[in-house]
This record gives sequence, C-alpha cells and structure tokens, in this order.
Amino acid sequence: MSLRFACLALALLLIGCSSGPTADLVLENGTIVTLDDDQSEAEALAAADGEILAVGSAADVDSYVGDSTRVVDLEGRLAVPGFIEGHGHFMGMGQAQMQLDLMDTTIWDEIVAMVDSAADASEPGTWIEGRGWHQEKWSATPERMVDGFQTNERLNEAAPENPVFLTHASGHAAIANDAALEAAGVGPDTPDPDGGTIVRDAQGRATGILLETAEGLVQDAIEESRQSMSTEEQRVRREKQVRLAAEEALANGITSFQDQGASFGTIELYREMAENGDLGIRMYAMVSQSEVSPETQEQLADLRTVGAADHHLTVRSIGEVTVDGALGSRSAWMLEPYNDAPDDTGINVTSMDRVREIAEIGLEEDYQIAVHAIGDRANRETLDLYESLFEEHDADGEALRWRVEHAQHLHPDDIPRFSDLGVMASMQAIHACSDAPYNYKRLGAGRVEGGAYPWKTLWDDGAVVGNGTDVPVEKIDPLASYHCTVTRQVSGTDTAFTPDETLTRRQALKSYTIANARMAFTEEEKGTLTPGKLADVTVLSDNILEIPADQIRDTQVDLTILGGEVVYKGE
Repeated sequence: MSLRFACLALALLLIGCSSGPTADLVLENGTIVTLDDDQSEAEALAAADGEILAVGSAADVDSYVGDSTRVVDLEGRLAVPGFIEGHGHFMGMGQAQMQLDLMDTTIWDEIVAMVDSAADASEPGTWIEGRGWHQEKWSATPERMVDGFQTNERLNEAAPENPVFLTHASGHAAIANDAALEAAGVGPDTPDPDGGTIVRDAQGRATGILLETAEGLVQDAIEESRQSMSTEEQRVRREKQVRLAAEEALANGITSFQDQGASFGTIELYREMAENGDLGIRMYAMVSQSEVSPETQEQLADLRTVGAADHHLTVRSIGEVTVDGALGSRSAWMLEPYNDAPDDTGINVTSMDRVREIAEIGLEEDYQIAVHAIGDRANRETLDLYESLFEEHDADGEALRWRVEHAQHLHPDDIPRFSDLGVMASMQAIHACSDAPYNYKRLGAGRVEGGAYPWKTLWDDGAVVGNGTDVPVEKIDPLASYHCTVTRQVSGTDTAFTPDETLTRRQALKSYTIANARMAFTEEEKGTLTPGKLADVTVLSDNILEIPADQIRDTQVDLTILGGEVVYKGE
C-alpha cells in the first residue's frame, strides 16, 4: 500500500512539474523597472509566446526556466519597458539614410562641399537630395541671406547639371538649386501655393528657399522622376526604406513607432511586410491628411485595423494634420508677430475648415485625430476646433484621445484646456534643447517663459504628455530626448532652458513608455513590464534613473527585445 501511495505521489509530482509554463526568455540579475504601480521594480523577468510570464525575484522566476529557455544575465544592467517613439516619420527616417546627412553640419560651406562631391559622383540629371541643415545652428552666417535664409547661388555652381533638393531639419523648409526649380516648373511668375511660400529676393528672383507646401512643388518633380523606375524597383526601394528605419529604431531601443502621415500605399506596404514577418517593429500608422476626403471615406473605414499581424500593425488614427509650420522657419502660427520679424505671424498651412472636415470624418469612422500645432495660435485654433466638435457631437474627449502633436508654444490660458478637454500632448522633448538657442530671439522672454514646451505644467495639470524625437527632424535617440526632459540643457552648453519645466526621471521614463502607449490606446498591451503584456523590453548599459545627468547621453542600448526575442544586441 505504501508503495502504491509513493508511486502515486511521484506521478502527481511529475505532473505538477510538467504543467507549469516554460519561459522562452529569462532576464536575471538586473534592475528591472516595470513602471507597474503594483510592483515597480524586480530583479528578474520571464517571457513566453511573446508575452511576459512573470517579474519578481530570481527565485520567483527560476521556476520558469527549462531546457530550451534562453537565460540572459543582465549583470546589474537596467531593463525598462520597450521605448515607444511617440512621433516620427518612418519612411522619412529610412529615406534620410539614403541621401546626404546634413544633421551635423555647422556651416553652409560644408554643405556646398558635400553637394559638390555628390555631383562629381553622379550622372548629369541625377537628383541630389539631403536633409538636416538648420541655418540658426551654423557657426557662421552665409554671405548672402534673404528673409533669414541662405540663397542657392553656390548650389548652382556646385551642381549645375544636377537638380539639388535639401530639406531643412524641421521638414518645414527646403532649398533647391535652379536646376531643381526648373524641373518643378517654378519660374518668375509661379504663384505661392496655398499654405506655402516661394521666397524671393528684392528683384523677384526665387532664392531657392521653399516654405511649407511650396516644398511640394519640387517633391512632386522628384516623384515624377522616379516613375521611370519599374514597379519592382520602386517596391525594392520602399522596402529598403522600411528595413533601414526599423534597424535604426531597434538599435535605439525603440520597439513601437507612431508614424505620422502614412499614405494608403505605405500602409499597404506595412501590412504586407507585417503579415510576412518583415516589418520588424510594432507600427501605429497614422493616415496622411492628403488621403482623407468624403470620396475616400469608405476606403478609410476598410483600412482601419487594430493589432494586426500579432500586434505589429494598427491603423486607427489620422495625422499629423498640419495646421502650421515650425519655429526655425518662422512658419509656426503665432497670436502675435515674431520678435525678429515684426510683420510675420507665421503660416496657417491647412485651413481650419479643412481640418474640421478631416476631424468630422474621423468622428464618423472612429479614427483618432492628431493635429500638428507648434505656434500658440495654431494650438488655440486646434483646441477651439476640438472643443467645438466635442460639444456638437456630445463626445467624450478622454475617450477619443485626440492629440496635439508638438504643442510647443502655448498661451498660458490654453494650457489647462488640454486636461479639461481630455486632449493629449504629444511632445518631443529634444526640440526644446535643440531649438532653445533661437527661442528668445524669435519670441522674446515673455512668450518663452510663459508657455514654451511646458511639459511639467501640462503633466501637473493632469494632461497625458508623450515623448519622441520627430525623426528625421532629430535623430531617433530616446536617451537624448530623455536627457533633455530631465535637464532642459541647451545643446553644447551648461545652460538650462526654462528649467522649471523639467520632469522627474521616472516621469520622463513614463512619457516614453506608458504615456505613449496611452496615446495609441495600447496601455493594456505595452508600456509597463506587467505579466500578460507584450514582452517588449529595452536593456540599457546604465541606470538612467540614478546616474549623474551628464552621463545619461552616454548610456548605450545593449539589448532590444520584441515579443520576447532579442532583435538587437549592442557591441
């Protein structure tokens, strides 16, 4: 009898041992910051089938280790929820790696030299493209300037037989040489397009600078030049953009990306690549405003999808709907004129009637609306429109989760309206530190100190504040943006820009994780390291919650984990 009971006990023990789940991945011997209110920190994590099984002590997690489990010794390093890029341009990020990178240039001469070299290496007629210049950040001013911008004579000399198109870092301006202007049909009598400006000198000659929608004149010519490529060649090129962008994002610890302004064609590419397992990142694709009209409303309804391809693609938002431009190009729409341009209040790029039409379609088709607003008037007009529509349709703003992208410059009266209306502030901290050197020049102390990049005020008031980089406007470096969030340190100096608006380190981390998850309706799936959520984790070389602030930007992304799989490993 005792032998029978012993055998039965052994059998039950074996059944019990075999019935528990086995982890595919275990992280141990580290500092795991979960951002979960119930368990904020742990030393180990287990994941299986793409989700988090457990977080806790080493002993808690050890029971999930099996023969096939990959065990990673963190060696004391920090693991946090996978970073979520809250505002970027995915295809533009890939494109930026296929053209001249002007981001780190410090003088116009350097850019001209890069164009000259590119022209020497190119066949006549080949387009030369680049992005990243910013005239306010150069160490010397070019000899000839019109309306605060350089002119294109030197580009004409450097590349007389090649059309040249170089986009401003902000994306809201560009410079084209005469060959590019000619290819686009821009001549002495070409009128400014609605929402844009062809900058001209005192003699009426186009200087090559194109603001806002005027950039589209040359961009259309570039797209037309690509029509000579076969359908397969165009497809290969676009897939390369996606691949390059995904690789760069993962190398920076980004596991999810909120993509602004995707065309129907781009979204179809994302869908196909996601279904084939080739997208490489979790994508929240926002439909371009140019695709939204009463005529396309049925297509928009059919396109809507949530969590497709194992949570790799969601399409339920329209944005960014561009109400104004940028501060650097003086196209941000302001309530009062610029201090350094007394006759200029910026540009209303998309009429508010058109924004209303898009927003009403969004309401009908259950699409989130995300409006680009940088200037204080653009923000006020956007909030006024949102409030009006919420009242007309008896809509709950908190449930809709409509967003203002950037929300950079706010009149003090409008700051509490975000939380009152349930509107989310999708901000990019790095812009504050990058743009700080010319903020006072553009706006003066009163406007800067009263409402420039007011993250803390919005946060304390109860608004959801997200974070990001606006890549390729800035590099997709969450640690640089995190550093700016907690220091407001002006790039290249020891000076802090309106330091009262810094967030705490934990708040800053939340802005890049759970806050951005809320922006995309995915807080139940990601944003914290909680059992049952997606196993998206970023492992950092140093503890950014504790190290001296001046070491944050030197911190490295050691591992990026997507769905429990290590998809990037640093050197």
